[in-house]
Amino acid sequence: MHYSFSDSIGGYVQSFDRDAGSFVLTTSDGRDVTIKLTPTLYAKMLRNLGEPWFDTTAATPEMLTPGRFLFAYGTYYPDVPGVLEAQHIDFVGRDAARWRFEEPDWWIKQAKSIAEFFVRAQFDVDGDKVKIDYSTYRTNLSLSGQRLASFRQETDTISRLVYGFASTYLLTGEDVFLEAAEAGSTYLRDHMRFYDTDEDVAYWYHGIDVHGTRETKVFASEFGDDYDAVPMYEQIYALAGPTQTYRITGDPAIRKDIDLTLGLFERFFKDHDKGGYYSHVDPISLSPHAESLGKNKAKKNWNSVGDHAPAYLINLWLATGAEEHKEFLKYTADCIADHFPDYEHSPFVNERFFDDWSRDLTWDWQQNRAVVGHNLKIAWNLMRIHSIAPEPRYVELAEKIADLMPEYGMDAQRGGWYDVVEREIPEGETQPRFVWHDRKAWWQQEQGILAYEILYGILGKPEYLKYARESAAFYSNYFLDHEDGAVYFNVLANGLPYALGTERQKGSHSMSGYHSIELAYLAQTYTNLLATGKPLDLHFKPLPGGFPDGILRVSPDILPTGSVKIAAVTVDGEPWTAYDSHDLTVTLPQVSHRPKIKVTLEPTAAQNTAAQNTAAQNGA
Repeated sequence: MHYSFSDSIGGYVQSFDRDAGSFVLTTSDGRDVTIKLTPTLYAKMLRNLGEPWFDTTAATPEMLTPGRFLFAYGTYYPDVPGVLEAQHIDFVGRDAARWRFEEPDWWIKQAKSIAEFFVRAQFDVDGDKVKIDYSTYRTNLSLSGQRLASFRQETDTISRLVYGFASTYLLTGEDVFLEAAEAGSTYLRDHMRFYDTDEDVAYWYHGIDVHGTRETKVFASEFGDDYDAVPMYEQIYALAGPTQTYRITGDPAIRKDIDLTLGLFERFFKDHDKGGYYSHVDPISLSPHAESLGKNKAKKNWNSVGDHAPAYLINLWLATGAEEHKEFLKYTADCIADHFPDYEHSPFVNERFFDDWSRDLTWDWQQNRAVVGHNLKIAWNLMRIHSIAPEPRYVELAEKIADLMPEYGMDAQRGGWYDVVEREIPEGETQPRFVWHDRKAWWQQEQGILAYEILYGILGKPEYLKYARESAAFYSNYFLDHEDGAVYFNVLANGLPYALGTERQKGSHSMSGYHSIELAYLAQTYTNLLATGKPLDLHFKPLPGGFPDGILRVSPDILPTGSVKIAAVTVDGEPWTAYDSHDLTVTLPQVSHRPKIKVTLEPTAAQNTAAQNTAAQNGA
């Protein structure tokens, strides 16, 4: 007996036969599929968080125009091979040239909605009044945002949420988000930081257990991969939220925390002989070579080497312009370019290493496996660093990844990026094997969107715009939770939400308000300033004397030199002219209060022309 099965497909309308009630859809990799319209078909337009259902069922025949991208869900029947009988269609734009997520405030609205979800979830809200008190914070949240019965507060998840609040303030200027970011940064310092006066460094607890007014510190990690060790990535992400907050405020207490933690990295995690950073140190000796570390003894990995850049270091350089931070960024990029490529063995980079940089293919769950999102994350961050430390091999590796990942890490039929796959492809085959499942995680979609957006914005190749749009379309169509708010952790290959176990939660060891809002913040930046030629407003509220040189640096991200300029600045609502349009700096007013500063950025004529020319070539 032959069986029917349901599935989804994404692609571009090739042709529509009104009499036959069917159309041909061309997938991302160029395969044609016939889609049959069923009598009970319903259709809708892509909608953002907080927007109502936009029914397009009646207009569907008129909307099936050539070149238009859409998703169809339906059933394959064995008696009609190669035909999907569609029960549901999702349109992602008003027409073939307009994609909803390229609207000039799409991602701003999304960031605000997600940040509001976490405000309601983590703090006590009474009507319009919010009590920002991190003693109520809980690592684990249900699907609907309810605090679960765990008293653990993990440092990294607080820091990542602080990042989300700070980024939302940058986009909106709404004080509740800055209040939440500043309160969180202070809470981290007061409760999660240990200042070692003997070594003059700071390190961060894994978390604390809160029981009423009593709290128990948990120094060594209790997460399975890192148990009884101090993992580098936890120390890195402890800085994510405070550093983004520092960009807004210039708070010297945050800067001290950052500098003391950088001292920890330099003293105890850095391999001064062979280069790079160790992944773990012993909680007592702070040595990476301690026998107690077991599987993590004297190891290096993507997180310990590469995660500095996106988590805090790029934002620290943006806030300070300091040469030592630029050199640190270049050092991490050089380590990646020197050691991670492994293309004689696999279409994926290698992510784990022994002390001497030889490949570690036996570590715990990873073995000889690839995380698709890490490959994309490398491409994204190499292109960012290239704009302040130009290096042809950064671009070469980023493009190598960008050219390989659509074939080996992307679902070319349904859309979206896969999770963990085997690095080596069986002889005679063309596709890597899935390790556990074919689900797709929210954070890996972020890496795909941002990688191809910045590649397109800098290099202008039409294929990068294509993959950026397809990635954003899949994420925007399937990951937004319109019922409870924020975004889903995982979806099935066909885009339907996966809501079992910890992947059902909106807060966990792995999830907080970080990747979703980081995506919103940077996707809006790249869309407006590198692709569509629209302005972008950013908001700051510096402390008096917070930035010691009196200069506020306002670049939203590391962007190509000369691609963006300041169009206007207001201070407390009044025009302000003391700024350098091309250096993207504002001279701060000499006032005793905290001024509210709004900066309007816009792409330069050269950037606009390059993006528009390429978009026109792509038929956009």
